[in-house]
Amino acid sequence: MKVRAGKFYTYNPCGWDILDPPVGNPQAGDRVVVVNMHGCPPANTMGHCHINFADSAEFAGLVNTNSLEE
Repeated sequence: MKVRAGKFYTYNPCGWDILDPPVGNPQAGDRVVVVNMHGCPPANTMGHCHINFADSAEFAGLVNTNSLEE
């Protein structure tokens, strides 16, 4: 799945995100926004992207793009 930076998604973990949760510990159903971080690969590189929590803009972690739903 392709995602776009700045767009809002619902986090629903799958695959490695279940076995090895992101550092910010987002829960299933959390609303998140995809971000491109300075010095890091852009979104969709190797099927991953960085996310922030939508309500607080706090870093939530690096996740698989398949874990995000529109």
